[in-house]
Amino acid sequence: MNPFTIGIVGCGNISSIYLRNLQAFGRTRVKAVSDLNMESAQQRASEFAIPIACSVDELLDDSEIGIVLNLTVPLVHFEIAKRAIEAGKHVYNEKPLALETREGEQLLSIALGSGVRVGCAPDTFLGAGLQTCRELIDRGDIGEPIGAQAFMMCHGHESWHPSPEFYYQRGGGPLFDMGPYYLTALVSLLGPIGRVSGAARITSTQRTITSEPKRGQKIAVETPTHISALLDFNAGAIGQITTSFDVWHHKCPCLEVYGTEGSLSVPDPNGFDGPVQLRKSTDDEWHDVPVTRPFAGNSRGLGVLEMADAIEANRPHRASGDLACHVLEAMEAVLQSSAGERSIKMKSVPIQPLPLESTMFAYEAASANL
Repeated sequence: MNPFTIGIVGCGNISSIYLRNLQAFGRTRVKAVSDLNMESAQQRASEFAIPIACSVDELLDDSEIGIVLNLTVPLVHFEIAKRAIEAGKHVYNEKPLALETREGEQLLSIALGSGVRVGCAPDTFLGAGLQTCRELIDRGDIGEPIGAQAFMMCHGHESWHPSPEFYYQRGGGPLFDMGPYYLTALVSLLGPIGRVSGAARITSTQRTITSEPKRGQKIAVETPTHISALLDFNAGAIGQITTSFDVWHHKCPCLEVYGTEGSLSVPDPNGFDGPVQLRKSTDDEWHDVPVTRPFAGNSRGLGVLEMADAIEANRPHRASGDLACHVLEAMEAVLQSSAGERSIKMKSVPIQPLPLESTMFAYEAASANL
């Protein structure tokens, strides 16, 4: 079993960028793809020169495949990941890790007993922009972090996505769909979250698809579409996050971190690049910070590469199951807090991921033109 040999389950929209990068990195190789719709699997195999398009069972039976990349819809993340672990494979899930914290904890427990790893998107925090921000914070450029604000607000995905139903089902919504990018970025910059309180609402119980090919179809909304939360970080900072599929327009920043000696404007956590801006207490205006680290382009799959390298080197990987389960617990706690009108203390305390050294994977970055 080779950790750099990968099988992909799920050949939807997001699979193309993973396939492009994992085939370009140099050390990673996608051997097989699978999907409930075999035509989709065969199309991806043909498009990216993948040797095998097959069933999930056949993919899991392949002794050469070391990592199963799980790109299915959130409703079956747990099921597919569990099957991969039970087949003796390492698994890397698209976000979220699962729909419930108990499912995420179960995956980690089974994996530990089986001697395999669990990883999970997003890996954007390993990109050039957020790693530059991590360096500035660690170096003390804004002093001690005291607060942060994050905003992900739009009017939903039914206007552009070809099959947007799952965004409004359990496990979707702006918090579970986009929250992992922002919360993972915050934890990577500020450390684990200790306490959560939140408020959430469903603004419209039905949405109408305006994209093709399902234009005119109705979607029943099953999950909150406007959510705000307060986050108390163990290291002392206080954060705020708002995610929404109900906002037409806004002028809020993606993410800002405030310190005793200045403020940091953090780029969109859904991307890998900048811009990064810094304004110290003595500055008259914001200044652009050069983003010179690798992986500034769309580098999805970097977390899979880093995990494979960590397995081979027998070291912890950064986009870990522990980190993803912590983020999952925080998201679930936000909704529980809203329903119960109380704050919730977090149980998990993952290790803050180490910064990604600027020289790591230089060959892979060059190979993929990232």
